[in-house]
Amino acid sequence: MKISSRTEYGLRAMVALARMAGHERPIPLRAIAEAEAIPEPFLDQIMAKLRRANLVTSVRGVNGGYHLSRPAEEISVGELVRVLEGSLAPIACVDDADPDSASCDLYAGCHARSVWVRVTKAIARALDQLSLADVMHDDVPLQV
Repeated sequence: MKISSRTEYGLRAMVALARMAGHERPIPLRAIAEAEAIPEPFLDQIMAKLRRANLVTSVRGVNGGYHLSRPAEEISVGELVRVLEGSLAPIACVDDADPDSASCDLYAGCHARSVWVRVTKAIARALDQLSLADVMHDDVPLQV
């Protein structure tokens, strides 16, 4: 599974909003774009998707910008990735909403499918357990 730049930028923008959450005024798109080195027109498209999914709220006008719609602790990385990527499943025959469902004609006899079901469940579990607050406070690089 390869994560798109839309999702990478979306996560960075959401973490930036979480870090700036103490401000009373909305955070301007330009400030987020500059802080995270994200092209502003692309960030505008990303934020529109996040707004439609009720992950952020927006305020129009001269003093406009964005806020998280909920506290960072209540927004999972899994939710964000699903909004921006769609399915978490690495292969079309597995539906991440219900990995055990039959979504392929070869379902009954396919031994490889169980691998993709396990991978899908593990990805979903890992992403759903991480909140924006976790990412925001995780300053220690992971050891590989």
